[in-house]
Amino acid sequence: MASERKFVTENIRRVLLKEYLMKRVGRAGFGGLDVQRTPMGTRVTLITERPGLVIGRRGEAIKSLTRAIEEDFNFSNPQIEVQEVENPNLNAQIMAEKLANALERGWHFRRAGHSTVRRIMESGARGCQIIIAGKLTGQRHRTEKFKNGHIKFCGQAKLNFMQQGFAAAKLKPGVIGVTVQIMDPNARLPDEIDIIPPPAVPVPAPAAPAPEGQEKAEEKKAGEAVEALKKTAEDEAKAKKPRAKKKEGEVAAPGAPGEEKKVRKRKKKDEGEQAAKPTEAIEPAQTQAMTAPEQPKPLAETPKAEEKKPEEKTEGA
Repeated sequence: MASERKFVTENIRRVLLKEYLMKRVGRAGFGGLDVQRTPMGTRVTLITERPGLVIGRRGEAIKSLTRAIEEDFNFSNPQIEVQEVENPNLNAQIMAEKLANALERGWHFRRAGHSTVRRIMESGARGCQIIIAGKLTGQRHRTEKFKNGHIKFCGQAKLNFMQQGFAAAKLKPGVIGVTVQIMDPNARLPDEIDIIPPPAVPVPAPAAPAPEGQEKAEEKKAGEAVEALKKTAEDEAKAKKPRAKKKEGEVAAPGAPGEEKKVRKRKKKDEGEQAAKPTEAIEPAQTQAMTAPEQPKPLAETPKAEEKKPEEKTEGA
């Protein structure tokens, strides 16, 4: 047998097994099926809402189910494992079966659809969609959709996070198909990014207040330390500053403390020394030149007309 035919026949057998178990375990709330091949045989995992009905008293129901699977579907050494559903309201197959049963009991399709959507969303689903198709109110086929929350319709996100269940409600006008799609509450979509906040910096606790006397003593010590530092700094500055030598005849800058008195004393001292010195002999010509004031130079005399003197009369005249 070719490999393609082998895969096709294997999948057909699994689909037929699923339909058989849905009819056989319908009262227990069929929630899903998983078939795995192992070296010891075929392991069949059955997910139901009420596992007690599947197992039966003293395991009689599950033993008969195992024999039927081995004979009718030709599975070698089947081992059936029954698991309970944690939250039936988040299982798409169970909710589809419940909705189909409600329609068969005579519920209006809108009432049944809205109540199912509300129950699914209250259980924590991120989103759900219910499709009811068939002869709902008349002789013509119609489709009604009820949806809420976040839904993915295509792509890898739908394959990973959307779960789908189907059931059929048999009514007098005809068969009504019910499809339920539920998004997993723990689904993390690729476009969802969480920004991690920076770590909080620990704030140091405030120090306990010291007693009043201790605070004053500490302030006094701190003040003394500051004064000592200032004093040492001033001493170092004085030691480093070179003293300027005073030149002869240099007068101290005015405004310096004590310098005016020193200048006055020095002037008096100089005057006394000059008075005490003997005067040198000076020649009289020099003294006369020194003491006599400078006389203005005579202007050039202009020639005056000789005055005519009256002729003296001679005695003989």
